[in-house]
Amino acid sequence: MTRDELEELHYIVPITNVASILTHGILSHRRAARLQHESVAMPEIQDRRRSVVVPPGRPLHEYANLYICARNPMLYKRRGHHNALTVLRINTDVLDIAGAVIADSNASSGYARFSPSPGGLALVDLTLVFATYWTHPEDEIAEWRHKAAKCAELLIPDCVPPKHITGAYVSCEEARDALASAAPGIEITLNRRLFFL
Repeated sequence: MTRDELEELHYIVPITNVASILTHGILSHRRAARLQHESVAMPEIQDRRRSVVVPPGRPLHEYANLYICARNPMLYKRRGHHNALTVLRINTDVLDIAGAVIADSNASSGYARFSPSPGGLALVDLTLVFATYWTHPEDEIAEWRHKAAKCAELLIPDCVPPKHITGAYVSCEEARDALASAAPGIEITLNRRLFFL
């Protein structure tokens, strides 16, 4: 993938957290633990992420993680809660934040390769990341790898400043109304397909 092929990055979050994010930014797991917030993270995944060290040596939990494509297995697992979630749209300027790292798949997977941003985008397989589906019924190994690749990430040390948030996607009118109330002024786009509806 090249930088020109990436229009934006994504952050999946409960609508109830957006007001705080617009004040404090998108925080790393470690920094977010200091604030009252709801989490969409799965405990078993966070346990795995806790042990990952990102080259050049910082723990994965010290990075804010943005997805290259939010229509991925993480959002699929949370589709039953779509009306309480939003996907924040993040400007690609974040690729140039000092210390940013690209993971070509889920950063906690055994397949992930890491490289400094923005050059690390070359590791990301555009076809895999933006594929509509990641299932391969005939090949379980291919499915595991594709599922991990769908969750390719940009890792930002500590915090993504709020100035990089350009808008948000929601799945339905209920979510749009909740987000408009929680974060007046944010540009909201209805995108049912993103949320697997």
